[in-house]
Amino acid sequence: MSGARVLVVEHEDGTGPAQVGERLAGQGLVIDLCRPWAGDALPRTLDGHDALLVLGGSMGPHDEEQAPWLPTVRDLLRQAVDRDLPTLGICLGMELLTVACGGEVRHAARPEVGLCELMPLQETAGDRLFGPLADPGMWLRAVQWHWEETSTLPEGAVPLLTSERCAHQAYRIGTAVWCVQFHPEVLADDIRTWGTSDVGALHALGLDPAGVVAEVAREETRLRALWGAFAEQWGGIVAERHAADVRV
Repeated sequence: MSGARVLVVEHEDGTGPAQVGERLAGQGLVIDLCRPWAGDALPRTLDGHDALLVLGGSMGPHDEEQAPWLPTVRDLLRQAVDRDLPTLGICLGMELLTVACGGEVRHAARPEVGLCELMPLQETAGDRLFGPLADPGMWLRAVQWHWEETSTLPEGAVPLLTSERCAHQAYRIGTAVWCVQFHPEVLADDIRTWGTSDVGALHALGLDPAGVVAEVAREETRLRALWGAFAEQWGGIVAERHAADVRV
């Protein structure tokens, strides 16, 4: 049991940590789930936490009228960068990290929804978290569900993954702050309600919500294995950092 505490920020109902949270808890990490959409107060600092996980949501990184807690989340992300604290931003979490650190986010010209192929970049092989994904023969796909994307990386960011439609699928800042545009946490059951709530937007893209869910369900075994291992790799980094801090 590591005892490391992870602050998890959930932005709206139905967008929880899902299998990532399950894997982290299975490693003995303590999940401190904060739901500002339901009235939970976000901490102002990361004191007392060993890692930060910022999840996705339907809002954009500047939609403060819809989600008035976003400035606090951006500040927490800047604190994580300053401390080089193990951090993972997912979808909206990536977009918030981008703008918090001086990069730019734009509306995607070709939004990605459903199962999409990812491609590792030159720096992937040497990365502590993404290194296992660098094998050119690996099945490397993930669930996407985004209408916005990072257009300009923050200064010093190291790009790690890309895709056909979205240049920046993953990057790292420092040695321990990572983010992804895709959703490693979700499986078919997690996105069923997303398809229902976004039915009009999906039809506009020429997509059938039920078909998107069915495609993900067909690959659920591989998605669970691939991104479950990814979550455990990140959890191992968090636990290692916690153990080092305890020794000090």
